[in-house]
Amino acid sequence: MEILVVILSIFLAVFLAIGIVLAVLLIRVTSQIKRVTTSAERTIDTVERTMTGVNKVVTPSLVARFVMDQVSKKRKGKK
Repeated sequence: MEILVVILSIFLAVFLAIGIVLAVLLIRVTSQIKRVTTSAERTIDTVERTMTGVNKVVTPSLVARFVMDQVSKKRKGKK
């Protein structure tokens, strides 16, 4: 009977140690995921700001090009 108690105690200690190691690894992975998501959010914010700035410049130039194309087509049509 005492041997059974010793064997069960050893298995309990082993599983407890494995559980502690897995908990530490889970905490590390969670912190890495948090760092990656923070980095991704910063990158997305930067891209969004850049695209907003580009749109402020590109949109008026596209409208001007469209108007100029239409004016050129009308002038060619009159000749």
